[in-house]
Amino acid sequence: MRLRPGERFQRVIGSPIAMYVVLGLVLVALVIAAQVKGLSGNLLFSLFVRGVLLGGTLALGAVGVTLVFAVLKMANFAHGDLMTLGAYLGLIVVALLPKGAPLAPFSFGYEFLVAFLLVVPLVGLVAFGLDRVAFRPLRARRAQPIMFAMAALGLAFGIRSLVYIFWGADFTFYYSGRARPAVELFAGVRVRPDQLFILGLAVVLIVGVYLLLERTKIGKAMRATADNPDLARVSGIDTGRVILWTWLIGGGLAAAGGMLYGLDVQLRPEMGWWLLLPLFASVILGTIGNAYGAMAGAFVIGIVWQMSSAFINPAYGHGIAFLVMVLVLLVRPEGLFGKRR
Repeated sequence: MRLRPGERFQRVIGSPIAMYVVLGLVLVALVIAAQVKGLSGNLLFSLFVRGVLLGGTLALGAVGVTLVFAVLKMANFAHGDLMTLGAYLGLIVVALLPKGAPLAPFSFGYEFLVAFLLVVPLVGLVAFGLDRVAFRPLRARRAQPIMFAMAALGLAFGIRSLVYIFWGADFTFYYSGRARPAVELFAGVRVRPDQLFILGLAVVLIVGVYLLLERTKIGKAMRATADNPDLARVSGIDTGRVILWTWLIGGGLAAAGGMLYGLDVQLRPEMGWWLLLPLFASVILGTIGNAYGAMAGAFVIGIVWQMSSAFINPAYGHGIAFLVMVLVLLVRPEGLFGKRR
């Protein structure tokens, strides 16, 4: 069937090429704005590198959000506070273990790695326990999506209240008073070794999630359940086991993201809540329910967030990131990795 000119135009602007053009134009606009403001290219490139580092942390949380949505068809607004819970549980383990010497060139010692290995599966189990208490009864009653959202929001407030009760409202660090010098990578770009560790570990975890989804039996079952839950159930897939693994992976990634973000900046009871909007922006930008899209969306959001701080107050970085999300969705309403219908 021959397309009319208007339909042909809509198909062109909705193509993946148009999507890349939009993102490229955003990057060019940032470069031009930097030249107009008299900012050096070195500063802009440094912010780009920092955006990549931030994107790695956001990707861990975004993948957890999108996996839960893909399998359970619910928006887990408690995910950000699960990140906070993971960060503070890690603080407990670090405080209880004897302090070791920093693992040069990093600022942390072996106790942080031990805490990471203990807290990631622990928060995964906590997430599954919250599902059994709050979300499973709602699924049994076939509740409306708004009920799941309200339940998740209530859990978010509850987790944050517990953090306030046990740790107070002040910020804290894993290692107070310990020096964290920066090193020069290239072209005058300076980063802390801790940030390189965070990005490297985030990439390892993301690759692990990819291999799990693509190469393992439970990963294929999760993808099948996400595509068609009823057909997966009829085909003999144990959806209860799929739900268990979904929460274990989602909660574990939340804990990993929270601990790594806390290592880079500081621990605050609101840290996960502040990250929740960028996480959902990453998920929506990359296509809701698509784990690989969530990873890509997280890096886009992280880069734009950091680079925009060269022109405006960093506190408004969330707004700029959302503006980019809106621009991309105007071209591709289904997101970066979505399929046009």
